[in-house]
Amino acid sequence: MAEADSNQQRIIAVELDEGSIVWRNADVEQERRVAIFDLIEQNRFAPQRVHTDGYAGPYRLTLRVEEGRLVFDIGRADGAPLESVILGLGRFRRPIRDYFAICDSYYQAIRTATAQQIETVDMARRALHNEAAEMLVERLDGKIEVDFDTARRLFTLICVLHIKS
Repeated sequence: MAEADSNQQRIIAVELDEGSIVWRNADVEQERRVAIFDLIEQNRFAPQRVHTDGYAGPYRLTLRVEEGRLVFDIGRADGAPLESVILGLGRFRRPIRDYFAICDSYYQAIRTATAQQIETVDMARRALHNEAAEMLVERLDGKIEVDFDTARRLFTLICVLHIKS
């Protein structure tokens, strides 16, 4: 693939379906903003379906949850719909739940714990996040090619879609 083509295989805009988000607090809102900013700044996102007109990016992405499934609505740079990729969420339920639990511990540690305790919780949080990102890369295999950092940021956004009050 030509270098110019691979530079186009990226996300240029991300939205979360507000109807999928039940609740979020200031910490979660900050995580969402940072994940979207970092994702737009640098990502690798290459849907594997070949389109008849040869379109290969850049992409606009909307993430949503519908009937217990994660939906990646992928659009062209001009906003025209391109395709949707749907993943079952069953395998993500535990990592999402565990990630929420460790994030709660992390936010509590920031307020009351020693630097060593905060570092320990943060290392556990990063490890969980990395495992979930690897799982996302595997689940997207054959559908959307993403790099590890893109998968990490997407997992953060997937978690935002699952927050309950």
